[in-house]
Amino acid sequence: QVQLVESGGGLVQPGGSLRLSCVASGSIFSINIMGWYRQAPGKRRDLVARITNTGSTNYADSVTGRFSISRDNAKNTLYLQMNSLKPEDAAVYYCNAMSGLGDFWGQGTQVTVSS
Repeated sequence: QVQLVESGGGLVQPGGSLRLSCVASGSIFSINIMGWYRQAPGKRRDLVARITNTGSTNYADSVTGRFSISRDNAKNTLYLQMNSLKPEDAAVYYCNAMSGLGDFWGQGTQVTVSS
């Protein structure tokens, strides 16, 4: 099993920045890919960004150039740096780990973008 705990969400004004963190524990050796997803009310959960064990990344078109995903393996932590936030970025952000043991999710952290 893999446990994921997100933090860093909150209220930010349009144009502002936030950094989300996700700490992984448990069978972290089994993790291949980690990513961030988001879900706004009434919408499906969509991929925001993901990173592989080799450091390869990919991003949703809507966040390319504004968001950056990274991981600190020594701290077992995944990050999402979000800059130039827009109201349409508001959602619950979920950390995800894809591993040989299955697919694991954190509890989510709320991001609100409003003036």
